[in-house]
Amino acid sequence: MSGWVIFAVLFWLAAWGLNEFLVRIRTRDRTAETAINLAVPVIFGITLLVGWEGLVRGFNVPPVLLPPPSVIWERILLSIPNPIWPDFQQTFLKSVLVGYAIGCGSAFIVAIAIDRSPFLKRGLLPVGNFVSALPLVGIAPIMVMWFGFDWQSKAAVVVVMTFFPMLVNTVAGLNATGAMEKDLMRTYAAGYWQTLLKLRLPMAWPFIFNALKINSTLALIGAIVAEFFGTPVVGMGFRISAAIGRLQVDMVWAEIAVAALAGSLFYGVVALIERAVTFWHPSVRGGRAR
Repeated sequence: MSGWVIFAVLFWLAAWGLNEFLVRIRTRDRTAETAINLAVPVIFGITLLVGWEGLVRGFNVPPVLLPPPSVIWERILLSIPNPIWPDFQQTFLKSVLVGYAIGCGSAFIVAIAIDRSPFLKRGLLPVGNFVSALPLVGIAPIMVMWFGFDWQSKAAVVVVMTFFPMLVNTVAGLNATGAMEKDLMRTYAAGYWQTLLKLRLPMAWPFIFNALKINSTLALIGAIVAEFFGTPVVGMGFRISAAIGRLQVDMVWAEIAVAALAGSLFYGVVALIERAVTFWHPSVRGGRAR
């Protein structure tokens, strides 16, 4: 057995033991608890990378099949000025963020309209469920024909992908308020908009943020896949498609790694905003009280 494989196995066992030790620590110190909660996934992630490196090198896996993480990291460092940064700007800063904002924002407004209209609730939601089931590979070429080959067509795909998860979750959140709370607002002579802003919308925030977190990953996936169906010579999806055609597998994995990191950070930002907005919710308040 190769020394690389032995090293990977020993490192895995050592990291596993360390994580088992960390998760069994019980402390009331918030700083220590936060440090442990961060250390466990970091150690696990490093273990996966070390295992990947050791097994690929130990079994002499051809780089065209699976390059080791060190080669991927080297490719990222060499390609950050070009093409990774232009690709990131095209895909994430334009297609993803614009489509995400339009899709989630318009869905929130439509959800308020549906809440006011029983006709829309019965007519639009079934249509929304139907459209949300449409395959992405069928929508993307149509959007390219409608909006052209630049980032606007990819943003349109993102709008379609993010609209209905946001719509369904917002409507569900607005309906989550109990009858007792609504009766209490009526005794205060509160109108619809007062009840919406002071009771029903705060109760709906967990549902809304759940949709925002789901859409943060869906938006990136949709934009990258949409770039496979026609795009200028820039973009993460274009780069992945072009690089795999040239058997530049390290470039493919470099783009995948950057996309995964961007999606994770995007999700994390939304989660932090959720904790700040829904600090009163039991899922957040309970965690702070321990």
